Amino acid sequence: MGRKPVVRVCISPALYELYRQAEGVTVVVDIFRASSAICTAIHNGVLEVIPVASIHDAKRYADDDVIIAAERGGEVVDGFKYGNSPLSYINNPEVNGKTLVLTTTNGTQAIDAAKNDGDLVIGSFCNLKVLTEWLIKENQDVMILCAGWKNRLNLEDSLFAGAVVDGLIENGFDYDIDSDAAIIARLLYTSAKDDLGKFLENSSHRNRLKNLNLEKDIDYCLSLNTCPVVPKLVGGSLKNAIKQTAH
Repeated sequence: MGRKPVVRVCISPALYELYRQAEGVTVVVDIFRASSAICTAIHNGVLEVIPVASIHDAKRYADDDVIIAAERGGEVVDGFKYGNSPLSYINNPEVNGKTLVLTTTNGTQAIDAAKNDGDLVIGSFCNLKVLTEWLIKENQDVMILCAGWKNRLNLEDSLFAGAVVDGLIENGFDYDIDSDAAIIARLLYTSAKDDLGKFLENSSHRNRLKNLNLEKDIDYCLSLNTCPVVPKLVGGSLKNAIKQTAH
C-alpha cells in the first residue's frame, strides 16, 4: 500500500522552515487581500501576475504592458495607482491582457519564501472549490502557508486553511496529518463557516482594513467561489493552472 499524501498548515511565514517541503504543493493564502486580488485579477483578464518582495523590485518592471501594484500597511504605496484591492481588477479594461507586478505587506513575502520549494499555488475563498478539486486531482502532499500579518498569526488565513482541510475531507481525499495545526484550523473553520464575517468581527486585520474604509473589500474577500482559477507559479509568474471558465 502506497504512502498517503500529508496535509500540513503553517500558520505564519516565520515558521516556514519547520514546514518546508522540497516536493508537493504549497498553497499560499493571504485572504485580506493579496491572494484574493491575485485570483480576481487573473479571473478578470490579467494575463499573469508577477509577485515580488520589494517596492524596488516592482519598479524595475515599468513598461507599457505592465501594471505595477504596491501595498504596504493596507494602503496603496505613494506613486502607484494600484494596490492589493481585488475590486480594482474587476471590469477594468486597463488591466485586461496585461502583466500585473504585485508587491504587498504579507502575501508576496510568503510567496517569496516558498517559491523555490515544489509547486506553489494561490488560495482564497474566491477560488476555494476549484482549488480543492485541483489539489485532490494532483494527489500530492499539501502545505497551506498562511501569510498572516507581519509574521504573526491572523484569523482569516487560518480559517481558510481550515476550509481547505475540511473540503479535502468532505470530498474523500485520503491523507495523513502529522501536526495539530491542520486539525486546529479545521475546527476553527467548522465553527465559523455559517457566518465568516461575524466570526471575524473583532479580528485585528479586519478592523485595520475597516479603519481604512475598506469594508467592501472585506465582504468581497469572504465571498465564496467567485473566481474559478488556480494561479500557479511557473518561472516567477502566476498563471491559471486550469482552463478558465467564462464569466
